[in-house]
Amino acid sequence: MGEIWFLTGSQGLYGPETLDQVAEQSRRIADQLGDGDLPVSVVWKPVLTDSAAILRICQEADANPDVVGLVAWMHTFSPAKMWIAGLDALRKPLLHLHTQANVALPWAEIDMDFMNLNQAAHGDREFGFIQARLGVSRKTVAGHVSDPRVGRRVAAWARAALGYAEMRTLRLARFGDNMRDVAVTEGDKVEAQLRFGVSVNTYGVNDLVEAVDASSDAEVDKLVAEYEERYQVVPELRAGGERHESLRYGARIELGLRSFLEAGGFRAFTTNFEDLGGLRQLPGLAVQRLMGDGYGFGGEGDWKTSVLLRTLKAMAPGGTSFMEDYTYDLTPGSERILGAHMLEVCPSIASETPKLEIHPLGIGGREDPVRLVFDATPGPAVVIGMADLGERFRLVANEIEVVSPSEPLPKLPVARAVWKPAPDLATSAESWLTAGGPHHTVLSAAVGVEELTDLAEMVSTELVVIDADTTPRRLANELRWNQAYYRLARGF
Repeated sequence: MGEIWFLTGSQGLYGPETLDQVAEQSRRIADQLGDGDLPVSVVWKPVLTDSAAILRICQEADANPDVVGLVAWMHTFSPAKMWIAGLDALRKPLLHLHTQANVALPWAEIDMDFMNLNQAAHGDREFGFIQARLGVSRKTVAGHVSDPRVGRRVAAWARAALGYAEMRTLRLARFGDNMRDVAVTEGDKVEAQLRFGVSVNTYGVNDLVEAVDASSDAEVDKLVAEYEERYQVVPELRAGGERHESLRYGARIELGLRSFLEAGGFRAFTTNFEDLGGLRQLPGLAVQRLMGDGYGFGGEGDWKTSVLLRTLKAMAPGGTSFMEDYTYDLTPGSERILGAHMLEVCPSIASETPKLEIHPLGIGGREDPVRLVFDATPGPAVVIGMADLGERFRLVANEIEVVSPSEPLPKLPVARAVWKPAPDLATSAESWLTAGGPHHTVLSAAVGVEELTDLAEMVSTELVVIDADTTPRRLANELRWNQAYYRLARGF
């Protein structure tokens, strides 16, 4: 759990008595904010009244790995030239909270002392100007901290800040390269490290095989017992069943993968069915369980989706998975998308206790792999993908409603999700294709468009949102405007 620092701006002109009141009231505001449903702790800092102190606190925040962002509020008037050096040096996410100590005005008691003390409406406008003048990336939230809407918006920003912090230190291991001749899973790893901070490197699959083979029988026994306790294991995979050895090998893959990732400090990884080396199975169960523990994953070497998955899992636990649009139900009036992957869908989105099964896999040329099979939990969610357009990265997101399958799927031996995209399937699909969105995505019921918008702002990356208000014409124009903006923003 990270922390956000609460900064309050004022100036020495008001004198010590007024500044004591400013400090007391700003502590109360910070405490109220911290008592809300935030995924981070709130740390109050002494009132800032000069440029040296402001620069120092911004530098300290940048140097502290526990700090994921700053919340700034101008309780009184704080001349904004004092903030230039600090804001120019700041590299952590910033939220400008435009609030005040009181909710209602005590009309009969208002005098000039009250006006001088309670003038955030005045001071925050000065602060807003200097942020705009310097081109500071930030989120602005207006309202009293007791308003649930304010709390929700600050919490969304805090989750995005957690994701940003994760990206800055993320190490990702690719086992093999990406699938041959596939375009969208390619990407500029140098630009990704410059833009996001993530380090992406490739390792030989047989390096992983060594770790898999090194797992002991005792470790396998313990893990298989956990499988049988947590999942609905089909009889043929249980102890004494004719396919039990396949389950034991699936456990060896998990043990080997986990030990390799932990030893290297990796929190995300990819695999590729075309490059399995000495692995006897395509990793299925192992990948699903590692995703369930918070690791990022992308199939066929798709490191960009793996980065996204780990980032969203750092932002909010549970309810987030690797996903792929597979096929459509185009029945008029009930159009929907059936998403899945070969094996790798995270059990954090499961609507029931997953079944642990074994089935043939027609690609990869290996033994039948074990995997968890389930339906996704119904409810609102979002799917998001990342594409490398050559000159920049683009994030494409679609608001969706996950629904139960219209009928049982007894012959589909993989985990799956069914959803209705906003505003409708045709508009969603046309818009996604027009934007060049990838076929691999992250499906999340844990974060929404506001968190994604905040994250995109933090990493200065284009975000295209497909929602209830989207039309193909408006989206096409938005893409043209975005292209012009991002080219100009890069400079010449």
